[in-house]
Amino acid sequence: MRAGAARYTTILPTLLALIQWAIDPFLTVGTGFLLLNYYDIPFQSHHLHLAIIVFLLSLLIFRHIDLFSSWATGDIRAQTSNLMISWAMMILVLIFLGYLTDSFEVFEEHVLITWAWITPIVILAVHFVIRKLLLLSLRSEKHRRNVVIVGVNDQARQLALDICSDGGNGLTLKGFFDDRDETRTGECVHASYLGKMDGLVDYVRTNKVDLIYITLPIRDQQRVLDILDQLHDTTASIYFTPDIFVYDLIQSHMDSIGDTPLVALCETPFSGTNGIIKRLSDIIFSLAILILISPLLLLLAIAVKVTSKGPIFFKQKRYGLDGQEIIVYKFRSMTVCENDSSDIKQATRNDSRVTKLGAILRRFSLDELPQFLNVLQGRMSTVGPRPHAVAHNELYRGQIKGYMIRHKVKPGITGWAQVNGCRGETETVEKMQKRVEYDLDYLRNWSLGLDFIIVFKTIVAVFQNEDTY
Repeated sequence: MRAGAARYTTILPTLLALIQWAIDPFLTVGTGFLLLNYYDIPFQSHHLHLAIIVFLLSLLIFRHIDLFSSWATGDIRAQTSNLMISWAMMILVLIFLGYLTDSFEVFEEHVLITWAWITPIVILAVHFVIRKLLLLSLRSEKHRRNVVIVGVNDQARQLALDICSDGGNGLTLKGFFDDRDETRTGECVHASYLGKMDGLVDYVRTNKVDLIYITLPIRDQQRVLDILDQLHDTTASIYFTPDIFVYDLIQSHMDSIGDTPLVALCETPFSGTNGIIKRLSDIIFSLAILILISPLLLLLAIAVKVTSKGPIFFKQKRYGLDGQEIIVYKFRSMTVCENDSSDIKQATRNDSRVTKLGAILRRFSLDELPQFLNVLQGRMSTVGPRPHAVAHNELYRGQIKGYMIRHKVKPGITGWAQVNGCRGETETVEKMQKRVEYDLDYLRNWSLGLDFIIVFKTIVAVFQNEDTY
């Protein structure tokens, strides 16, 4: 799939990446197994060895040939051509390996020949069905993303045309903003005039705009920077076309819609394959932890209930992915339970509201353990920016530049800020700003290895009895 097509869809972008990564190798190997069954041939060790080689080869070759590059355009010829090229490469490599190891005699010749010609037909048919299903989904309203364009010029007009002419990109163009009157901007194909730029942020907030394309000329650098500063109080993804200048980038990358080049200035690190890796690691890790600590969770729940009045769990609304409200679980550690209070006072050292058991829970971060349920639900991640109370978000989003960008990913049980000393109470704007800086640094530099480092450092910090207020 062309990179641009994948990132502009809301129809399960992780599913698209999974299709790209796995479906062709599985179809290739699966067809071979079905043929063995059809010809009533017992499965033996040499079949397993060949299956492993074929899977790895197809994973490598199909991945780099990029078989899904034409799914959005419906170009069957391009799809077939790419498939034939990749399949020919596969067969040539297998023939070379076969002659090199002199191992062809152990395989059934008629099965290999049938497999060689029927497999690309199966792959092409499955690709065709998947593409049709995806296009149907992309054309439904619930999977479409709202788009606005900032600035009207030739680039904006071409971009509007490209967006509206491709029904498979999952985008709905709402219109454009420009400080000039509509009569002075000239006609912009398929886009209506929404107003001047000072109304952009309010429009984005109230109309659930997902993507913003800035097409202002490079000479208007200061004006673009001002717009970006204002848009940091939203969760919309921001793109600039066609050039880029010095700016604090979050997961920047090049993209395109049609023939219009785009540069992502602020985007989530968990698009495509990265999203699959992150979610799978969360599911595996949270399941393993919950199974291991289930007796401890039961004992702590009983202890919380019998040692103080009130519910076992402290449930609070927090901001999750893209600024959407989620419910986060913790073991109650205080005598009060301000679940929905708009005037929340953070717990501090020697806080009188903290129970004796609660002090122990907080010291060893045991009060956070129920959040592995949030991870399993998909509301949170094992590693990510710590979620703040809604009241605190509303307080700090207007005071700290880039505060809302931390919500481009799911909140985590632990994070880069926490293992770098930014833990517990943040009674000053300066302390919260330092925490946000670490959160944004995590977004810029995410890798699965970094997640493992953060988890390891968190475990070390817990056993060192560091306060977690």
